[in-house]
Order: sequence, then structure tokens, then C-alpha cells
Amino acid sequence: NFAKKAKGFGMKVLYVHPRKNAELEEELGARRVSLEELLRESDFVSLHVPLTGETRGMIGAAELSLMKPGAVLVNTSRGPVVDEGALVAALREGRPAAAGLDVYENEPLPAPGLTDLPNVVCLPHIGSATVGTRTRMARMAARNLLDGLEGRIPPNLVNPEALEGRRRKGQR
Repeated sequence: NFAKKAKGFGMKVLYVHPRKNAELEEELGARRVSLEELLRESDFVSLHVPLTGETRGMIGAAELSLMKPGAVLVNTSRGPVVDEGALVAALREGRPAAAGLDVYENEPLPAPGLTDLPNVVCLPHIGSATVGTRTRMARMAARNLLDGLEGRIPPNLVNPEALEGRRRKGQR
């Protein structure tokens, strides 16, 4: 996971989460902190959160202003977690010093002005584009398809209500 990689580079690991992760703390010496403390103390902030009502806009102008002038913000989670308009303004002011993004608020395009900045690296959202990941994805899709065709509930079913609807109609 990302925290292990960061620790391998000699980084101190801080994290924000509703629950304490004893394993992470014991194994890596990580410390659970508030978002505000993490932003104030970190040289590198890497976002790894799902997009929910709570995380949408989680990093806006107020949060960016808390970051160290030399800090770097990395978002590889979901674009709308970061207010890109606020990020453009903050980057122009040097807080944070730089950003790396492979997700955008309105994909596939980054916010106006973002790609004009010399302190931003923008990449396409292709974090899963490795041979190993794509091989696992293909196997998972094939297993799910076979399960469905053979009348079993696929383990990675994302819309079980559709399956229930088919069962009510007497379909397999």
C-alpha cells in the first residue's frame, strides 16, 4: 500500500481516518491525525479516498491554505475531492508548491488554467493500467460472467437490485 512505499522513502506517515488503524501504526509507526494537522505538518499529501458526500470538496481553499509553502499535493483518488479552481489559485500563490493529478473534477479535462502551471503534473486516469492489474480484472470479469450464466450471484455484483428484479420476473 501507499503508506509502506512512503515509509520506504524515509517519510513519516500521518493518516486521516474515522477509525484508528493499529496495524498501520504498529508496522509503520504511522500516526492518526486530523485533516488540519495532516495538512499543516506534511511535505507530501496523497489523497486515497472514495468519492462520497463527505469527501466531495474535502480539499478547498481553506484546506490548501493550511499546507506548507513547499508541500506537494497528489490526488489519485477521485477528482471532485479537490476543488480545482481553488487549487489553481493556491498553486499560483505557492501553497502548495506543486500538485500531481491523474483524476479531475470534470473528467476527462482538468480545470482551466491547471495545465498552464509549471508546478503541476497532469496524467490520464490510468492508475490501473498495469499488466498485472489488467490480468486480474480480466479474470474477475470472466469469473463474474460464468457465475451469472450458471445462476450464481457474482461476488463483485455492484447492482444487486437488478438481479432481484430479474428473479421477480422469473428469469434466471
